[in-house]
Amino acid sequence: MTSEAAYKRVLLKLSGEAFAGHDGHPIDGKVAEFVANEIVDARSLGVDIAVVVGGGNIWRGLTGAGAGMDRAQADYMGMLATVMNALALQDTLERLGQPTRVQSAIHMSQVAEPYIRRRAIRHLEKGRVVIFAAGTGNPYFTTDTAASLRAMEIHADVLLKATKVDGVYSDDPKKNASATKFKQLSYIDVLKKNLKVMDSTAISLCMDNDLPIVVFDSTARGNVRRVVMGEEIGTVVGRASTRHA
Repeated sequence: MTSEAAYKRVLLKLSGEAFAGHDGHPIDGKVAEFVANEIVDARSLGVDIAVVVGGGNIWRGLTGAGAGMDRAQADYMGMLATVMNALALQDTLERLGQPTRVQSAIHMSQVAEPYIRRRAIRHLEKGRVVIFAAGTGNPYFTTDTAASLRAMEIHADVLLKATKVDGVYSDDPKKNASATKFKQLSYIDVLKKNLKVMDSTAISLCMDNDLPIVVFDSTARGNVRRVVMGEEIGTVVGRASTRHA
């Protein structure tokens, strides 16, 4: 690993919307290529990178449940959507020359490996990007919770939460011009203020295991590399007290 990198191993959480195009297509090839290039750029620092992908660009379990569908059934459909995103990202990464493995929490051996923790760690040690699909494999748990869980299991140094804004704000900055950005937040701050960083289960899991979270804007070119290098962008969630940027 080069001296530039601040972390040895990271877990990058991507929402399903990270793959969506502006024209309504759930998976846009050019957008996927942008995301893949960002990952390859950060990998060039010698950092182990694992990725958890969401599926909201294709299907959301809560949406189906809200329309009267059985919640567990709707969540399983959402897990399948994450596999589609994982395969799209894998294809794009490998066309860029980055060896990649997809591991699914739901067994589908023709398209992905089953999730095996020790095998995932071995892939990372060999320089492969590992993409975790299908969440935790259980309904009622979000892919944010899956990201927290997988980050702990592979002994990641940090969880990188990719978003479309440059950090965590006191309110939606697009709707409230006076919203203030936080530079640092404690886990308790996030839970007490009900800040929409990740769901409460994911935050609590990180808090119990002292895993820091960096919330940052992944739509700005070079930001994944900057975060991996330890530059002060976005919002850090950890044991620190609340500070405004």
